[in-house]
Amino acid sequence: MKRPARRDGTPDRNKKPSTGARRGQESRSQHSRTDSPGGKKPSFPKSSSQTPGTRKPSARKTHSKPQPKNPSAGLPRISNARPAPEGAPLRGAALPDTAAYGEEGVRLQKVLAQAGVASRRVCEQMIDKRRVEVNGKIVTTQGMRIDPSTAVVKVDGMRVMITEELVHLALNKPRGWQSTMLDELGRPCVGDLVAERIASGQRLFHVGRLDAETEGLLLLTNDGELAHRLMHPSYKVQKTYLADVEGVVRRSVDRALEAGVTLDDGPVRVDAFSVVDAFDKSTLVKIVLHEGRKHIVRRLLEHVGHPVTRLVRTQIGSVHLGDQRPGTIRALNRQEVGALYKEVGL
Repeated sequence: MKRPARRDGTPDRNKKPSTGARRGQESRSQHSRTDSPGGKKPSFPKSSSQTPGTRKPSARKTHSKPQPKNPSAGLPRISNARPAPEGAPLRGAALPDTAAYGEEGVRLQKVLAQAGVASRRVCEQMIDKRRVEVNGKIVTTQGMRIDPSTAVVKVDGMRVMITEELVHLALNKPRGWQSTMLDELGRPCVGDLVAERIASGQRLFHVGRLDAETEGLLLLTNDGELAHRLMHPSYKVQKTYLADVEGVVRRSVDRALEAGVTLDDGPVRVDAFSVVDAFDKSTLVKIVLHEGRKHIVRRLLEHVGHPVTRLVRTQIGSVHLGDQRPGTIRALNRQEVGALYKEVGL
């Protein structure tokens, strides 16, 4: 059974009136005021001395916009986290451009991406896995900056060419052409095949020479140090040739060439020798050596009694001639260039 409100309008202390009850209380309070003796209005205590459990009637709100239940909603949230030490990178954020290795140069992952190694994100993963080295030191921290014109960058031990000015070309020199950039007698030469590049200002070196009657792979580059090391016998960069020789080659020739023979300008020994095919009066042989003396292959085979009728160079180091047509030029890919630099220690 509900207890009735007091005559003075004070609601029940043990129960909070609902909205409808409050409205009823307001109505009954108004009637009770007019009916009280003497016509005096009852006085309610101030907020500081208000009876516990009572609530001052409020006027009805005229707007329909709902009020947030949480009084702090819409206000900026306050974080109690402690500030990071000065200079520490923010978690989940990229390192600033000035981090780790100074302000000069280009970020390493950007250089690798521009060189065609991989995307920047993958290059960053390579750095984290300690697969990248700069100037002989493994990079272990993100944010390193380098000078692309002077830095030596390697990925998995293979050099990455990051300087756009360096040129590395493979030429299939035709038979009858001179291995020079300019021939005073007006004979066809390698310079004729790269005339446009020379006219544009490129200075190219041919790696070694092939005599006019020898055809095949000839490397061209504007890196003088690379060209020098590829030609110098102390770096032992192997060159592979296919030769048509007169007569049938016997096993004794194989053993003699691998043991070494003495020519007019000193002893020489091949790195490998094998018979590819044999015919009635000629033999196709494969010969590998790192010597670069003049007409070395022709003189070797003539010394053992098998003069050369046709000679083609098919490989220099890890670069193959493949099915490249005579007189054509192609740019070496990143793997080929990196392998050449690795072979000569650059």
